[in-house]
Order: sequence, then structure tokens, then C-alpha cells
Amino acid sequence: MGALLLIPAGGAVAASGLRKEPIPGAVSPAVVRPAGERGALNFLLVGIDPRGSHTKPLADTIVVAHVPSGWKDVYLFSLPRDLVVRIPAFKPSGTAAERAKINAAMALGSRRPNGVYSPRQGVYLLARAVGNVTGIRWFDAAAIVNFGGFKKVVDTMGGVRVPVDQAVVSEHLKPNGRPRDRTADCAKTNTCLRPYVGPQKSYPRSTAPVRFQGWEALDYVRQRYGLPRSDYDRTRHQRQFLKAMAKRAMKRDVTAIVRSAGDSLTVVDGGVRLADWLTVARNLDVRGMTSIDLPGKPLFEGGVYRGEKFPPGVRGFFAAVAEDRVAAFLVDHPKVVTIDR
Repeated sequence: MGALLLIPAGGAVAASGLRKEPIPGAVSPAVVRPAGERGALNFLLVGIDPRGSHTKPLADTIVVAHVPSGWKDVYLFSLPRDLVVRIPAFKPSGTAAERAKINAAMALGSRRPNGVYSPRQGVYLLARAVGNVTGIRWFDAAAIVNFGGFKKVVDTMGGVRVPVDQAVVSEHLKPNGRPRDRTADCAKTNTCLRPYVGPQKSYPRSTAPVRFQGWEALDYVRQRYGLPRSDYDRTRHQRQFLKAMAKRAMKRDVTAIVRSAGDSLTVVDGGVRLADWLTVARNLDVRGMTSIDLPGKPLFEGGVYRGEKFPPGVRGFFAAVAEDRVAAFLVDHPKVVTIDR
């Protein structure tokens, strides 16, 4: 969830020594131009459950960070996890093309021999699926962080302060941070829709920034039940945290922050040079980072809910991203997407 700090802190990540494992038949989402060109950059940021290598990972959070040419601004937008898309066939995992919710692309692409799953491999297929939706031809880097890594990063920062724009009640945790009790009929299965009972951690609305510890931050950005716009509210909260974390990171020891995630953070890049990342970091103004809320609505087929879909107008926004003209699009089309405040 906290992978956005790879943008202002990319140099530190590149310096930490990344594993570069070739994936036969995969087209890398990372294509890096020389620093002098200053063309637009696109980053794919993915949050996943902390699952073991024998459990398929699902992309719980999918955020695109677009840096226009000149490397001054940053635009963030999210794809809802339940967005129904066409997921391409993927030779490394042996999976065929299928129509499914986009968060399944990570799981499908992660399949390795002998029942093992690799999120590092899965992000390549997820990048293709996201590219098919958005028209983005490549990503300059992709970052995957699991829940544990997100908590560690927030705590290493000394907490993060974010305004709470609506009241949120936790589905998962008690007020003291411990897991809520499970109902008797759901204690031995994960198929229940609302399996928890008892006291709940709550986050009252507050216009003044609220300081979150790591466990509170993770709990807050995971919540969607009971919110008016469900996952769309949840993804907005996630982007708010990414913005706050990026600002906080610029005031701290960035290297220590990134390393605190340890094995919980995986970066897929295209052989980015440290000098290239530092050039990007020095120019970005994370204080003016723009978070964009994309409109979506339920997709029903035959009276059955299948997932989410974007209205046709969003295609214009995606074209603006791919063609590096987002600022002009936002001015000319103020009703197509919403800028988060």
C-alpha cells in the first residue's frame, strides 16, 4: 500500500540491490528512458495480502502514478479491484485469456510450477491488464508491498497524519487493534460475507489531520463496508495516505524507510540507474500531488452483479494520460473525473 514513496525515494530503492529475475515470454512493464529526455513516467503500485508462496496473491490495491514530462507533478488514480476486464493469456504462468475482475490478474500471472506463486511474476500480467484498460504502453517501474510492509513503513516514519474525510468503522479490528471475534458459523470457513462480531475500531470524521500508527493506517485504508461508495471511497483513502507518506518521506531518512519494509516490498524495474531516480526525486513536488477519483458503477449481467465498470467518458482521461496531457484534460473536462480534496 505504501509503495508511492518509491517515487520521491527511488534512488534509495535502486541502491538497495534489486533481484532481477528474467521471466521467459514476458514483456517487462519497465522501460526506462535516459534521464535527459524527461519524458512522462508511469509507475504501477500494488498492494497485496501477506500470503505465503503457496497461496495465490490478489491485488487488493492498484494505483497508477503518472509523472508528466518535465518531472514536476504527480497524478494518482486507482483501478477498483472488482473492475471487470479482459486479462490476456500469459505464457510464463500457462494461463489462458479470460474475462474477470482485474485483481485476479496478479493471481493468474503468479502461478509457477509445483504449486508455488510469485507476485513478482504476477505483476507483469497485472501490468498488461492495466495497460489494456488505460492505454498506457509501459510502466517505468512496478512496486508490490504487502500489508506487513505497509505497517512497517508507517511506523518507521513515526506515524502519518491524514484528515479523515468521513467516519469509518473497522470490519476487522477491535478498538485495541486485536482481531475481532468471528461468528460461530464462520469460525471454520472464509466464505461468510460478514464473519465478525463485537466491538469495532472507529475513525471519526475530522477535518484536522489525524496521526495514524502503522496498524491503524493499514486498517483504515482496507475498509470499504459501510461506506457510501464502497471501494471508491476506500481507494480515495488509500491515495490520501500515499500523498501523506510521500510528503513525510521527504523529511525523513528515506533509505531507512524503504529498507524497513524488507522482504515485504518487491520492486520490478528495467535496470534503472541510481542517477536517473535521483534526478526524478529532486524535481518532483510531492506537496502538489494530485489525486484523481475515477467514476465507476456496478456491472450487472442477467440481473447478476459481476463487478465494476467505467463509463465511456473515462476513456478520454486515459487517452490524456497515455498522451501526456492530463493537466489540459482536467481543465477542459471538469465533470469527467473528480480531483480529490
